[in-house]
Amino acid sequence: MRQVAGRGMVTTLVVACLLASCTAPDNSNGQTEAVRSASSAPRPSTGGGLGARLRMPATQSVAELADQLDLAVATLRDREASNADLRKAGRFQQLAVRTLAAASVPLRREVMVRLQAETAQATGGIVRAAGGLRALTEPQTTLPRWRIVAPPPPQELLGYYRQAQRRTGVPWTYLAAIHLVETRMGRIRGASTAGALGPMQFIPSTWAVYGAGGDINDPKDAILAAARLLRAYGAPGDTADALWHYNPSFHYVRAVTEYARTMQRSASLYRGYWHWRVLYRHTRGTYVLPVGYPDRRQVLLKEPSLVR
Repeated sequence: MRQVAGRGMVTTLVVACLLASCTAPDNSNGQTEAVRSASSAPRPSTGGGLGARLRMPATQSVAELADQLDLAVATLRDREASNADLRKAGRFQQLAVRTLAAASVPLRREVMVRLQAETAQATGGIVRAAGGLRALTEPQTTLPRWRIVAPPPPQELLGYYRQAQRRTGVPWTYLAAIHLVETRMGRIRGASTAGALGPMQFIPSTWAVYGAGGDINDPKDAILAAARLLRAYGAPGDTADALWHYNPSFHYVRAVTEYARTMQRSASLYRGYWHWRVLYRHTRGTYVLPVGYPDRRQVLLKEPSLVR
């Protein structure tokens, strides 16, 4: 039986309940058109009124939603952007992707063709990832028995990813993408139904093989162990097969690959992903699970729906 890191309730709930509200089919033609049409568009200004403009996706205007997404991505690429602005841009990007994933194909295409080239390249992949992960499970009838904690700072985690890359050859972007999908980069604390533990979701038997005597709950040790597992199964030469051994799901492999590729194109997008929140799909709707949950109550999210 193949070694698989961390299968069970935490992973299946995280990858499907946190990311998107409906399946998003491929739209490679629409993405190509978006890149062509946006190639000469001016970059939107990131100054002034960022909080107001990126509070919620504009659902009454495809043009405004496209402008918001351009602004969010421009902010994430801005080396001088404050942490507060990065947080706003990252959280908006997460909500906008959900909006696009839930929209009809024609409306989604209308938004995509209006995006700047860099925004379109990043957004198309994320929407595809969201759609695939959505297919892994259904909305849940109970809230999870998790604790939501503040993750390590982004630069600290980036150091661990890069250290793992140096030691194993596994690209840091794939490790960051797995971390994002598994536990929102360490925000989720809780054992899976299969007994998976830690920020990279290892079952103890797999950890015994790849953990190198480390702490399964320590982010550095877990990231290094994940890199060792991926290398053992063929990464970086055949990263897709290695990801399949991490989680034997076509949707999972594709989603992690899409997130990794967006960061390969622009490492600055990692800063936005680090700010993504734990969004949990429930039969009553989607809840934000804030840092401090369950001591801090979950918040029901108003799901925006893109209309003409």
